Amino acid sequence: MKYVQDIDNINTWLQKFKGNKVFFLVDENTHEYCLPNIISNLPDLKEYEILEVEPGEETKAIEVAANLWMSLAELGAERTDVLINVGGGVVTDLGGFIASTYKRGMSFINVPTSLLAMVDAAQGGKTGIDLGGAKNLVGTFTHAELIYLDASFLETLPDVQLRSGFAEMLKHGLIADKNHWDNASKSYPVITEELIATSAEIKQSIVDEDPKEKGVRKLLNFGHTLGHAIESFMLQNELPILHGEAIAAGMLIEAELSKQYCQLPEQEFEEIVIQIDKVYTGLPILEENIDDILEWLKFDKKNKGGELRFSLLEKIGQCVFDISIAVSVIKTALLNYIPK
Repeated sequence: MKYVQDIDNINTWLQKFKGNKVFFLVDENTHEYCLPNIISNLPDLKEYEILEVEPGEETKAIEVAANLWMSLAELGAERTDVLINVGGGVVTDLGGFIASTYKRGMSFINVPTSLLAMVDAAQGGKTGIDLGGAKNLVGTFTHAELIYLDASFLETLPDVQLRSGFAEMLKHGLIADKNHWDNASKSYPVITEELIATSAEIKQSIVDEDPKEKGVRKLLNFGHTLGHAIESFMLQNELPILHGEAIAAGMLIEAELSKQYCQLPEQEFEEIVIQIDKVYTGLPILEENIDDILEWLKFDKKNKGGELRFSLLEKIGQCVFDISIAVSVIKTALLNYIPK
């Protein structure tokens, strides 16, 4: 994977594919607001097709994937063709999965257009779709040929989408770089290209060390074990929330678990709570929802031998993984999250 900030890199790469087709995967929004700019800056682009999906997490479904596979087949797509995914995390997750499975794998390029995709979803080689409401239960580890970052796309986003991606930026600082945490947490709502690049580089350095999540890559799951369970619960109960909102809640709860299991200092725990609360409001979780949220934890991919495993903080900028925690302790932490 090569991370680039000049669209000429895409044009140069596509020159290798002369005579082959280019397919763009977009949603309704990126089709209108982003794709025209990309196509106009690819002078060597000749023959291409556009595949469009609806925006939203519900699009990451096997039915949508099947329709896209069929569309590629009907359009005569070959393994030697290329798919360019233009969109947020839903489009890059879904598009990467489609490309990595169609005819056992075609090349793809990611063009992330949301902050969440730029600093997280479009990177790292994880592709996937949801199954039965469980996040990313089916997928592959397949890297994009290129990831093109253009921060100007963020100008088309509402503030709620920026907040969603910002949660991942905070996470990167918490698990690996205290300076990044300090800079990012004090900057909001100003999000600079430098902060975006630093966050992306933190993730990529971890992924490079452990591409298939056998060890250190699990650090990236801080806030996600409970965050994904909350997100899945809300989605299935027709109370969908953005990914970053769920991860912010997950980080708060898992920071409390970090105090108990990894001796996260109380002062640093309080700092985490203050900074996250500045940006994110509490989620409408009720006490009667707790058991249902805990049920979603059984789908977490880090589980082993029936144990629920977490990545937790020893201090800001330092994280450990594979911490086994009893359900009763997790339930108490969830209850403590609910406003009294």
